[in-house]
Amino acid sequence: MLARRMSTILPDLTFEEALEITKIHSIAGILKNETGIIKERPFRIPHHTISTTSMIGGGTIPKPGEISLAHYGVLYLDELPEFKKETLEVLRGPIEDRKITISRVKANLTYPCNFMLIASMNPCPCGYYGSGIKECTCTTTAIKRYLAKISGPLLDRIDIQIQVKPVEYKKLDNKNIGERSKSIKKRVNKARKIQQKRYEKYGFFCNSELTPNLIRKYCKIDEEGRNLLKKAFITMNLSARAYTKILKVARTIADLEGEKNIQVVHIAEALQYRREG
Repeated sequence: MLARRMSTILPDLTFEEALEITKIHSIAGILKNETGIIKERPFRIPHHTISTTSMIGGGTIPKPGEISLAHYGVLYLDELPEFKKETLEVLRGPIEDRKITISRVKANLTYPCNFMLIASMNPCPCGYYGSGIKECTCTTTAIKRYLAKISGPLLDRIDIQIQVKPVEYKKLDNKNIGERSKSIKKRVNKARKIQQKRYEKYGFFCNSELTPNLIRKYCKIDEEGRNLLKKAFITMNLSARAYTKILKVARTIADLEGEKNIQVVHIAEALQYRREG
């Protein structure tokens, strides 16, 4: 449910983004609206039985795969450990490069795949490990084998990693209505406009596309924030890739709050969204 709501709060498509999405769907032969361009961000949910070719693209005449059909939108992988390991491992390059090259005897084709990856999984095969509501029936070996299906390098490429606790009945029966997607989207659009203006001379739209050099320029932190990040880097055993992703998330949090500079509270919040191991 949370994954499906994500597309309702993503920023509005620019004309350039919409045009790219339409071209990809047209090449794939799945363009439904033949009289105009696609106006909504894609939301793709491939089944866990999907083949590697269908995921990244290919065939005799290479067509775009799910990662390209999700370009500028969301690729949602439910029950992540149920996917074939080789299918998941091929995502590592495209997540970083935002493009996929398919090589064949007669031609090499490159398709864009700048997508938001959202994945969900249970903590163990039975789903109750650490829930506090029902006792887990899995053995330690079974849990380790289950979690080992997701490699460390793949997890390291996921910016935000959080554990969702089971929802209590009293919360399900609560008549209070939370914040609407429409109001959240206003904040998101405002933050996106800030980023578009900031990066207009570089030819991209958002913080996730920052290069190491640009991170140093636009993700500067003060001494307090640097000390907090240094402590977290050691205690949480973070990788170099995780370090840059935390800075990007903190930069986005600051943009959502309309702050010009990254503050220590933004670093602290970004760290809360990074649960290693």
